[in-house]
Parts: sequence; C-alpha cells; structure tokens
Amino acid sequence: MSENLRDQVRQKLENFLETGGHRRTPERFAVLDVIYEQGGHFDIDTLMSWMSKAKRKISRATLYNTIELLMEAGLVRKHQFEDGLSQFEPGFPARQHDHIILDNGEVLEFCDPRILNIKRTLEEHFDIEILHHALHIYARRKDPKNP
Repeated sequence: MSENLRDQVRQKLENFLETGGHRRTPERFAVLDVIYEQGGHFDIDTLMSWMSKAKRKISRATLYNTIELLMEAGLVRKHQFEDGLSQFEPGFPARQHDHIILDNGEVLEFCDPRILNIKRTLEEHFDIEILHHALHIYARRKDPKNP
C-alpha cells in the first residue's frame, strides 16, 4: 500500500470515529492497515490469519465489530456470493467493478465500460438514478485437456 493511500484511509477512519463519537483504538487502525496492505477479497478467517501473521493480537469479536465499523465508514465493502460466505474487500477509493466467482472460491474482478453504458441507458429510459449495482458471474476454469 502506498503511503499516500495509507494516510488517506487512516484520515477517513479518524474523521468517521470522531464524527460518530466512536473510540479511537489501536486495534481498529491495525485491522484497517492489514486489510489495505493485503488488498483483494477476504473472509473473516482469512483476516484473522493476516492479523496473526502481522503479529497483531485481536479477538474475533473485535474483528467483527471493527469490520462493521469500517463498512459504515465506507472503507470496507461486503459481498454475499453464492456460497453464502461473507466476503469483504477494501472500499476506498471507491471504484466500480464487477466479479467473477470461480467454483474454487477464487474471485476475479473486472471493469467493462459497456456496463456503465447500460446503467446510463436504464437511468434515462426509466428516469431513475442507479445508486449502485452488483454483477456476479459464476464460472469455472476450462480444462486445457478438454476444451
């Protein structure tokens, strides 16, 4: 993670905590740092493992509470894919992308400007404002021996 991004996300959390009257704890910032250092999608067990590898002791309850707080602050996004497990990813800076979920659990991200064109068309046609969208494509890798 670049130092600039680290400073931005820490400041965003700092502002959110102050505005909401939440306590500023080292654990909250440690979780934030680890999430943004690792990047990508993760579940709670993966995050626990990352915290352990970073030699940051934190309880599972604190981890769940911190994730909820980071979601409220717009710093983490939550996804519910087909398997029912909650997956999370860094949410700042906000960037539109969609997901391909492979049958082995791997999550790939992609962005296609044609989807933005579809959104604009829908907004104009139905006179609506699309607040956000989610496109999840479920797939598996082709077997190179059996195309």
